[in-house]
Amino acid sequence: MYSHEDLGRLQGQSLRMQGWIRRQTFSPDDKKTLRRFSSWEVSELIFRINQSTFRGKLAADPNLPLGEVEEDGRQRWFSLDEINELRRRIRVNRKSLLPPRPEGKRAIRAAIANFKGGAGKSTVALHFGHAAALDGYRVLAVDFDPQATLSHSMGLSDVGEDHTVWGIMARDLERETDRMNAASEGAESGTALPRRKLPPSIRDLGLGPLRPADFIKPTAWSTIDIIPSCANAAFVEFASAQYRHLNPEWTFFAAVSRFLDSLPDDAYDLILFDCPPAIGYQSMNAVFAADVLYIPSGPGYWEYDSTTSFIGQLAEALGDLSDGFENFPTGKIALPKRFADIRFLMTRYEPSNELHQAMLSAFRQVFGDRMAEHPIELTRAVEQSGRFLSSIYEIDYREMTRGTWRRARATFDRAYEEFRGNFLAAWETLEDEV
Repeated sequence: MYSHEDLGRLQGQSLRMQGWIRRQTFSPDDKKTLRRFSSWEVSELIFRINQSTFRGKLAADPNLPLGEVEEDGRQRWFSLDEINELRRRIRVNRKSLLPPRPEGKRAIRAAIANFKGGAGKSTVALHFGHAAALDGYRVLAVDFDPQATLSHSMGLSDVGEDHTVWGIMARDLERETDRMNAASEGAESGTALPRRKLPPSIRDLGLGPLRPADFIKPTAWSTIDIIPSCANAAFVEFASAQYRHLNPEWTFFAAVSRFLDSLPDDAYDLILFDCPPAIGYQSMNAVFAADVLYIPSGPGYWEYDSTTSFIGQLAEALGDLSDGFENFPTGKIALPKRFADIRFLMTRYEPSNELHQAMLSAFRQVFGDRMAEHPIELTRAVEQSGRFLSSIYEIDYREMTRGTWRRARATFDRAYEEFRGNFLAAWETLEDEV
């Protein structure tokens, strides 16, 4: 017979192995670092200009960042900060290398969500985040998944649950309850409305006074921050049910949206949500805060079946929220919830596999122009990047054949370019903040 104590011992063994794996994956001080990028990558893959033009720009202005030259080669290697400095200062044919951003808009928010575990949600979020950073955007990643794959891939492992989405929700409960109580005291009729009380177990957490910056952590990428997750955050589903009982009028599903509303509009360009494989309090916060919903799915029938169930249950859940909370304030996003765009994305696709071809055709037939044109293909390099908690953008192409690396990068480049086009179009439709 086995009890919770046995599970605890097994977890201890696993954590020790986890630490060893992390030491092999990251630098010796257990901190993830970002590699430099070659002048070939910077010119042709990031700036999309030929190398001779890039070298000419560097030669013409000695004050530009020149990168570093390794002892055994002639090629220059640039940090992400140097790449962004070059992006700000170089013009090609009188055109800026800065990425497009609509004026007067807050950051665009995109949720990567589905029921099915293993559909590639964290992989998509990680690669889209890294691709956007190389594109010149400032990114905030929000890890809603207690498995914390995105957080670990970003180099964060020692995270307390107080500084996860659960902490944001508990902070929101306290603040919203205080706001409601203050409104009750100011009722024009003079009739005292019932005061909502929170137990010391919540008040004593000390989350109410925390600033937004207390939940946001830096990553190895200087233009990517993250609100991380951790395994202990799994109990948020149980805690949130208790919180709703304490204050039934609390719009629990809008907690993260209100948190993001408090950030300056120009703090970030893109906010990416990695959602858990379930519909619950965390995933509802993610989809409610999102402007764009991306739904990844593998190429199997059961994954198609799971995707169908997911959108049906999500529709039902959002409908219930609209009926149950229509007269309660939710922040800058109103009920009923509307998305600026919804897309389905096939992952782990093998072009030579007839079953995969048939499933992609079926997805396109069902979802039409909501289906992303470019699936994410399964390659050996993609598998390798997942094993080492890295994206293909973080892997030095010299660690494998350049052709293998380029094929893997190309599949994410195509998917990201399509994603960028979609979120730019959706971004334009957002109302200007007042």
